[in-house]
Amino acid sequence: MTTLTKWKLLSKLPGGRWFFGRLLGFFVPYTGTIGASVLSLRPGHARVSLRDRRSVRNHLGSIHALALGNLGEMALGLAMIAMQPKNGRFIPIRLEMEYLKKARGLLTCEVDLPYVDWPDQADWQGEALIKDESGETVCKVLGHFKVGRK
Repeated sequence: MTTLTKWKLLSKLPGGRWFFGRLLGFFVPYTGTIGASVLSLRPGHARVSLRDRRSVRNHLGSIHALALGNLGEMALGLAMIAMQPKNGRFIPIRLEMEYLKKARGLLTCEVDLPYVDWPDQADWQGEALIKDESGETVCKVLGHFKVGRK
């Protein structure tokens, strides 16, 4: 069963989005450390959120830079997985992060990748925008991926 199929089944159930997030954290343990929630998922699109709490904060009282990078990489990866064909594969090869302001409060990260035919081999990139509750972008995460077919 694909990740997208699991999302479609679980997200409709009471507590299903929470359970999907726990499953994601089980299969991708480092991603699970920030405790982000998946809000929506479809091919090329992912929207995830992160609650501001002590475990993701830095010494300056804001959300840690690498927690933001983890959130952006999580959203990018989910968007890629959701449009990946059965014989497709991808791996992140570089992440670039631009921190625009201190991140505090509930954060939402959204990725919208253009849907294109999955190539035999190529380099792709996508951008994740992390916004605070006021809608201001606090961080941009640019992911670079090697994609191809098995």
